[in-house]
Amino acid sequence: MAAVEVEGRGCVGGLLVTNHNGRPLEFQCTTPVKPDRTQEILYGRMLKPWLLGELIGKTLLDRVSIKPELIVISDPDLLELRNHTQTPVACTSEQATNVDAARSDTIETTDLGGRRLRFHDSHLSDGSFVSKQLHLIPGQADLIEPLERVHEALNETIKTVLAR
Repeated sequence: MAAVEVEGRGCVGGLLVTNHNGRPLEFQCTTPVKPDRTQEILYGRMLKPWLLGELIGKTLLDRVSIKPELIVISDPDLLELRNHTQTPVACTSEQATNVDAARSDTIETTDLGGRRLRFHDSHLSDGSFVSKQLHLIPGQADLIEPLERVHEALNETIKTVLAR
């Protein structure tokens, strides 16, 4: 799952469901979603996690007919999605967010496909769940490449939206 900002129009999100080898099974994306000024004020530093995780991410998960067993993201603000789904959400990024800065809890991590995955600090059991499933995913699996495909597909969607 990924999100891309559309200049002046908000963010679009995309979810690519793949099999264990990275072959695409289903793709969904949103139209641009832009918070209004009141939402910006009320949500403050939690605006981006709310927008990406709850609003965009949950919408995408509700839309897909093939439910993923694990959601891999590269934007730590999408970890908020985990509070709105039973599906584990793993972030490949080590980048800290405003949300992380406010937390003092230990962050759970697991290694998969040559990447370090981190999990929402309110759902630390996700790391154990993923660790038990490692045998299902090839050791050479590239976790970033499918996210790059989602970004590319979203950029194509944005071109279509901007052409209107």
